[in-house]
Amino acid sequence: MEVAARLLREQGPAAVTTRAVAQAAGLQAPAIYRVFGDKDGLLDAVAEYVYARHIAEKAGKARAADGTDPIADLRTGWDTHIGFGLANPALYVLLVDPGRSARSPASAAGLDVLRGRVHRVAGMGRLRVPERRAVELIHAAGTGAVLTLLAMPPQERDLGLTDAMYDAVTASILTDAPALAADGPAAAAVAFRTVVPELPALTDAERALLSEWLDRATA
Repeated sequence: MEVAARLLREQGPAAVTTRAVAQAAGLQAPAIYRVFGDKDGLLDAVAEYVYARHIAEKAGKARAADGTDPIADLRTGWDTHIGFGLANPALYVLLVDPGRSARSPASAAGLDVLRGRVHRVAGMGRLRVPERRAVELIHAAGTGAVLTLLAMPPQERDLGLTDAMYDAVTASILTDAPALAADGPAAAAVAFRTVVPELPALTDAERALLSEWLDRATA
């Protein structure tokens, strides 16, 4: 896996052949086929392997940031995502391929980390849209920003594009002050929605009904 990851990083997907990986790893090619099936299986496994390590590191940092400013933590997560994509272009393109990402546990774990960060922002009353909508917007913007930069020659990449993209997204999803004080009933409903699962006096049916009302209020 380490050999294949290095070939992918240094030379791109075309270099990750079963023959090249087997030779570099000191194995016979049939060993690669027995484990991974074919080149596509090998590429899937390598992408999952490298990204899973990255996500585990992100998750650790997210847990460590529980006592910090959720807004700053959200920006840190964005910068980490952009940095990973630019540092691992071939791997990133594999990961965002819809056919691969839909079945990737590491990609799902990455979205869970983002959901956790967005949930903390919602809990402090700074989210003006439903959490799911915010996650989708941030994920789409981050993916698009990385792919746009990767399509440019390295010497022509304007990293300010990612800053502008982040500012545009956060302007549409964040309030300037805690929603309960400043931003009206819809944003207040988003903040209240984060604590509904923890309300002990309600039955499961009552919590579900209250969640439905609040979701409707923020639609």
